[in-house]
Amino acid sequence: MDHVLKIADSYVFTPYVYPSSWPEDGTLRQLISLWVVTNLGGQLIYLGFGLLSFYYVFDHRLMKHPLFIKNQVGKEIRLGANSIFWMSFPTVALFFWEIRGYSKLYDNISESSMGWQEMILSIAGFLFFTDMCIYWIHRTMHHKNIYKHLHKQHHNFKIPTPFASHAFHPLDGFLQSLPYHVYPFIFPLHKVVYLLLFVFVNVWTISIHDGDYRIPGPLICLINGAAHHVDHHLYFNYNYGQYFTLWDRLGGSYRHPSALLGKGPHDHVRKLLADAAQAH
Repeated sequence: MDHVLKIADSYVFTPYVYPSSWPEDGTLRQLISLWVVTNLGGQLIYLGFGLLSFYYVFDHRLMKHPLFIKNQVGKEIRLGANSIFWMSFPTVALFFWEIRGYSKLYDNISESSMGWQEMILSIAGFLFFTDMCIYWIHRTMHHKNIYKHLHKQHHNFKIPTPFASHAFHPLDGFLQSLPYHVYPFIFPLHKVVYLLLFVFVNVWTISIHDGDYRIPGPLICLINGAAHHVDHHLYFNYNYGQYFTLWDRLGGSYRHPSALLGKGPHDHVRKLLADAAQAH
C-alpha cells in the first residue's frame, strides 16, 4: 500500500491537500491518507466492476425469479457501500502496520531468497491460505448464535446480483477479508503482487455473484464459481469456499451446482416464462 500512498502524495495530497507543515511520513497524515485511499479505492472497485458485471455478464432475466426481492439492486448497493465505508477503518490499521515495515512485504525480486520462483509460489500460497481461512470463517458465520447478528444480511439476497458481492454487515465483511491482510505478516510477498491480488480477490468476489454459471467442464469439481455460490445462497449450508471446492469437500459441505443439473435459477425462470406464455 505504500506505493499507492506515494503516488497519491505525489499527485494529490502534497500539492493540493495537506499544509507543508505536515510531513508525508507523519502518523496522523498517513492514517488519514490511507483511509481516503482505502475507502475510495474499495468503492471504485466495487461499483466499477460491479456495474460492468451487472450490465455485461449478469442475466437480467434472473430478476424475474420469485426470490428476487423488490428494489434488491438498490438494497445491495446501499449495504455494500456502507460496509466498505465501515470496513475501511480497521483495514487502515493493517495497512498502516504494513507501510511501517511490520509485514514481510518486499519491493524487489532480489530481496527474495528464491527470486521469481518464490514470487510465483507466493501467489499460490496466498490463494490456498486465504481460501482455507475464509472457508472456516464463513462457515463459523453460519453458526446459529452468530448468523442472525452478522451474516444474515448477506443471505437476504437469495438470487444475488454482482452488487451483493460486498453487501455484508461490516464486521462480517472485515472478518472474511482478514486472511488477505494477515498473509503478508506471516509469509513473504512482493508489494505489487499483493496489490494485484487485493484487486483480484475483490473482482473474484463480484464474479461469484454474477449469475453466470458457465464453468469449463474439467474445472467444475475444482473451482468454486457462481454456480456453486448461488446454491450457497439458496440452500444455506453448502459451498462456503471462496475460490476452490477443496475445503467444502474435506468439510462435507460440497454441493454439486443445481444450475449444472438443470435445476438452477435460470431453469426456474425459463419454466415460469414458458408457463406464462402458454397461459396467454
